[in-house]
Amino acid sequence: MSSEEAAPRRRNPRGQGQALRAELVEAAARLLATLERPETLTLRQVAREVGVAPASIYGHFPDLGALVQHVLRLRYDELAAAMRAAADGADGPLAELVGRCAAYVHWGVGHPGEYRTLFGGGMPAELVPTNAHGAGEELLGSVVAALAGARRNRPEGGGGRGPEQDWQAGLLLWTALHGLVALYNAHGNMPWPDLADLVARTLALHTGRPIDEIAELARAAGRPV
Repeated sequence: MSSEEAAPRRRNPRGQGQALRAELVEAAARLLATLERPETLTLRQVAREVGVAPASIYGHFPDLGALVQHVLRLRYDELAAAMRAAADGADGPLAELVGRCAAYVHWGVGHPGEYRTLFGGGMPAELVPTNAHGAGEELLGSVVAALAGARRNRPEGGGGRGPEQDWQAGLLLWTALHGLVALYNAHGNMPWPDLADLVARTLALHTGRPIDEIAELARAAGRPV
């Protein structure tokens, strides 16, 4: 048997086709997170990972793009759920912002391969069109809204800002958080300052609030920044 041929796999019993679908999704997600060049992923690789013939995939996904986009949606859902959970029950706009951003950073550092799958780029547009990342825009929107609320709620006031200014401020904050995760993951052996301190300082810079206040909010929420 050549390396390109699938290893024999026991057929799923009747009615358990969804089990194969789940295996295909899991295999594609694993390969995307671990391949040195995930943009080179092929259906044949996914099939070999699961132990089926490539033709078996077409009963569940019409092409590689549909499979990859399904994985992207799952990963976005996971990150969004982590951010929502961190914001639930937050005592005020600043606490919500701290929770969302801390969850984003910790998920990205804790799941480097999955984070790269979402934000690493490199996927051909014909495989993963821009609209496949719509859920990412929703995540960004939640950060924009949380930051706008935190800035308006500052003791010294933060009014007078319009939607465009709020969007730009949120985009800059997301850029900083993304850069922190990407660099931390790529160069984790560097003598970085404590990750908690980096996140707190980043949020303090973008909110105009004291670092100690942000760190205290994170501790009160039971989540290390």
